[in-house]
Amino acid sequence: MESTTQLARLGLFDARVPRYTSYPTAPQFRNDVSAETFRDWLGAIPPGSRISLYLHVPFCRRLCWFCACRTQGTSTDAPVLSYVETLKAELRLLRAALPEGVTAARLHWGGGTPTLLPAPVMRDLAAAIFDVVPLAEGAEFSVEIDPNEIDAPRLDALAEVGMNRASIGVQDFDAEIQATIGRNQSFEVTRDAVEAIRARGIGSLNADILYGLPHQNRARIGDSVQKLLSLSPDRVALYGYAHVPWMARRQQLIPSEALPIAEERLDLFETARRLFLWDGYDEIGIDHFARPDDGLAVAAREGRLRRNFQGYTDDVAPVLVGLGASSISRFPQGYAQMNAATSGWAKAVQAGQFATARGHAFRGEDLLRARIIEALMCDFRVRSGELMRDFGLTAAAFDALIGPVVARFDPFLVLDAEGVFIPPEGRPLTRVIAAAFDAYAPAQHSAAI
Repeated sequence: MESTTQLARLGLFDARVPRYTSYPTAPQFRNDVSAETFRDWLGAIPPGSRISLYLHVPFCRRLCWFCACRTQGTSTDAPVLSYVETLKAELRLLRAALPEGVTAARLHWGGGTPTLLPAPVMRDLAAAIFDVVPLAEGAEFSVEIDPNEIDAPRLDALAEVGMNRASIGVQDFDAEIQATIGRNQSFEVTRDAVEAIRARGIGSLNADILYGLPHQNRARIGDSVQKLLSLSPDRVALYGYAHVPWMARRQQLIPSEALPIAEERLDLFETARRLFLWDGYDEIGIDHFARPDDGLAVAAREGRLRRNFQGYTDDVAPVLVGLGASSISRFPQGYAQMNAATSGWAKAVQAGQFATARGHAFRGEDLLRARIIEALMCDFRVRSGELMRDFGLTAAAFDALIGPVVARFDPFLVLDAEGVFIPPEGRPLTRVIAAAFDAYAPAQHSAAI
């Protein structure tokens, strides 16, 4: 109880802070990163590099009310097929801008619902990608799969083109909760999809589940987690539902009075967390869990864990190129985001131009603060020696940067001989502590817990 009181005093139950999948965060992006900037950054990639590639498919057969992603509903394939043709045109632009010999160490299809693509279109799109950026040896090719929007021909196509990791969204298996968030997906449908994925030799499975949903309580989240555990995913993201109806208008359909309060959200998280740990999963950062032999768990033990727009990752590629409307690329020089409107993105690409609409070029202390925030989010520790080595920081400058934050969050941020660390009892505050190192003006974000 005393610990909860201290967490409350430091803002855990009131703060609205970023998830820090990037720094600076996307609300800080401006329109001073252009298509020409994006092309220049592509051209600066060393020949023969291994990069990561993200492809965004913003279409869904139905729009789930809880979702805040850039998506649009469609009942026909016509807009999807048109979108894919524009993606192929964007790939041709990429081919002209990339140096020789660049390959993809990671490829991820996200959305939206990429599995609504017909099987022949999946094969055609994959071939177009590999013609421009071939998969590197040992590459990981992952796809977000909607169990309600997948069948044998589409799974066959994905396996044929090289998918070796699948990601499924669960959210919650409780029928009342599903009806309230506009996401009907039974355990049986999910189980059948998982079995079909594994039957095709795809051995790696990710799953997402949410806490903080309307009508959720200990019993319900416990039941959903145990059902998910029966499917034995390799890694799980336990995300807090972000209720941001001012950003995602469809969330206005969710009754706010049915949402658990902040203290209850913490209890829901802890209930699910204990079940994952009891089942032998390693805890990864603030909200992921993985089997001990999964690459994410290995990276966490070896200090190689990183953050990207999908959350935690063991991807160490210095460049992430995003394709499709609203996609974000990361370069050593900064971030670049494509036009979020599908029509605006398509108009630019069809005119022979990249659709870069905004972004952020790193400057000042951006990379230093980004590393501090990422280290806290991944390792719960910032090592002074690393910052001195990589950023030329002096001991006095480190103390000046860290000292006020340590004083503010004592005893949940501790100074020692190596630097600073967040002890286990302070880890619910990680995003709040990270925000103390954010030099940019705050924007409206999701709840800290």
